[in-house]
Amino acid sequence: MKSWWRSRYSGRSFRSRSGIALEVLSVHQPETIPYGRFCWNQDCQYCRVTCQLPDEDEPHEMLSCKFIVMPGMEIMEMSQELKWCLRAKLPADTPVTT
Repeated sequence: MKSWWRSRYSGRSFRSRSGIALEVLSVHQPETIPYGRFCWNQDCQYCRVTCQLPDEDEPHEMLSCKFIVMPGMEIMEMSQELKWCLRAKLPADTPVTT
């Protein structure tokens, strides 16, 4: 059974089931993430994020198509493609370029 987790990005909290990070983010924007330019197999690198894990001192850069989320992780930065796809859920002052 999948458990619920809570994560943060840019001051906004996201609550979802556990799983692969890109898949979990697609729950919040089902109209954009599945149709983004993501390959879902680490070739394109468009899903790159920088995360602070709860049990680590330093943030890590990782691919959200390969990383399984964990409770308490915080997304510090994300690729422009992810920002574009999540723009409706992010604060209005989050810079998004095309």
